[in-house]
Amino acid sequence: MTLGQKLRERRESLGLTRLQIAKACDVVESTVINWETDRHVPKLYPAKMKALCDTLNFTLEELAAASINE
Repeated sequence: MTLGQKLRERRESLGLTRLQIAKACDVVESTVINWETDRHVPKLYPAKMKALCDTLNFTLEELAAASINE
């Protein structure tokens, strides 16, 4: 499973919208779409990466492992 697939699956399982994720990370919704479709890997400053992890209940290690395993 790709990082984008994991992000989308977790977001959907939590009942969150792409817009909610975007607001939590202070990015635009199209950025979240690009993450979920594997066009881009999240490249966020530490505070924004923490917001992404907190919002989706991921650890930084889980996200890093997912991006490496692609």
